[in-house]
Amino acid sequence: MRKVLMIIPIVAVLMALLGFWARSKPIPVQLVEVADGPVETLVANTRAGTVKACRRSHLSFKQGGQVSELLIHAGQRVEAGDVLMRLRQDDLQARVDEARARLDARYNLRDQSCRQATQDQRDLQRLRHLAERKLASQDVLDQSETRSSLSQLLCTGSAAKIREAEASLALHLAQLDQATLRAPFAGIVAEINGELGEVVTPSPPGIPTPPAVDLIDDQCLFVEAPIDEVDAARVRPGMPVRITLDAFRERTFEGRISRIAPFVRELEKQARTVDVEVRFEQVPPDLPLLTGYSADVEILLAQRPQVLRVPTESLLEGGRVLRYDPGNGHLREQKVEIGLANWRWSEVKGGLAAGDRIIASLQDDGVEDGAVVSPQPEPGEKVAP
Repeated sequence: MRKVLMIIPIVAVLMALLGFWARSKPIPVQLVEVADGPVETLVANTRAGTVKACRRSHLSFKQGGQVSELLIHAGQRVEAGDVLMRLRQDDLQARVDEARARLDARYNLRDQSCRQATQDQRDLQRLRHLAERKLASQDVLDQSETRSSLSQLLCTGSAAKIREAEASLALHLAQLDQATLRAPFAGIVAEINGELGEVVTPSPPGIPTPPAVDLIDDQCLFVEAPIDEVDAARVRPGMPVRITLDAFRERTFEGRISRIAPFVRELEKQARTVDVEVRFEQVPPDLPLLTGYSADVEILLAQRPQVLRVPTESLLEGGRVLRYDPGNGHLREQKVEIGLANWRWSEVKGGLAAGDRIIASLQDDGVEDGAVVSPQPEPGEKVAP
């Protein structure tokens, strides 16, 4: 009996020691303090957008021929109306000269016929006076009238011949002009397809060929980006946009929506999108933006400048957070009322107060309601009690 009584205290001590060692150790966690800050509701593109030029022309000749003058090089800036390229024009110039000479001949013939008509009209008037005094026969008078009428017809008809010659000259001048490629607007020469002395041909119907010159207006750029069809109904022209470019990750550009496509793209059956166009508010002059850059856009739907907020990743399902109780070191679930939200921040309209500390991330194992935690400081920060 005495042995049993001795064993009972020993077992009790062992059980106490076992319970002590089995007790859960505090989980080291990072806490974030609930504080004021800006919160925005955003719509972002679903796939990478593209920087495009407001004007871009793929210039080609309407007719084929041999390149006789190449006055530009790739990357050169040109002004509106500058000559970029010319085809051989000696045959076309000869046709223009021929048409111009024919027009001059028509003018000469008109002058001759009209002067003859005037003379025949005078002769007719004199014969009529003579016929009235019986000094000219009726046959002579009839012949004079016929001759005067024919001369007048030739004079009148020469005007139609002149219009025909003028139209022919205009046609040959147009063909001559089509052998000269000019810049329709100021811009940068992006690409040239054609060398001096090379023969270029226009595109056959239905068979596209590379343009002779690819001209880009680099002074007016915009971003075209796809957004999800679900978000399209909330987007309106004129809304502010933040633009980021992969080539300049450290910089953000302001813009506004200038156009929303009137149809839904079906490139992917399960992810249909609507294209939006975003114009840059102002591009720094020292920044060389190139068409074709990939870009991302964030469309600002609504904004609260200074409201109570928490990191979105700290929210549990149903609008709950794990609030740290400094009195006992436990985590407690807390229901909060959420307002505006984005992928980074969520507005708190109720349930928390400024200065409360909550779990910043839910990725740590064992982080749940009732867990004992040990707050860990950020680099250079002291732990609050």
